Amino acid sequence: QVQLVVSGGGLVQPGGSLRLSCAASGFTFSSATMTWVREFPSKTLEWISGINSSGGTTYADPVKGRFTISRDNAKNTVYLQMNSLKPEDTAIYYCAARYGPYSNRRDEYEYWGQGTQVTVSS
Repeated sequence: QVQLVVSGGGLVQPGGSLRLSCAASGFTFSSATMTWVREFPSKTLEWISGINSSGGTTYADPVKGRFTISRDNAKNTVYLQMNSLKPEDTAIYYCAARYGPYSNRRDEYEYWGQGTQVTVSS
């Protein structure tokens, strides 16, 4: 069956870094667009970054220049390197997968990971 296993969250001080990983199985990872989405304590969702099957990337304005998405098709894993973290980055981070171009519509993603908590606080 399809699995997206997210790891790497935790507590970090402002200005610190974390790397999230999303290990995929059960579908053709190399053909999928992989996206990171976060859910704030208010329950608002924000699409923050995506990478398509060709390696093209997109970032939301709040994370541009601080976050980097990458993928390793040999390991069926997508990463999110997060630098210069701010308290407003505190959220649950999810990865999602779809066949097709990047989208910021929840109903267009076939597969979702379980989420990992990222807390940025001193």
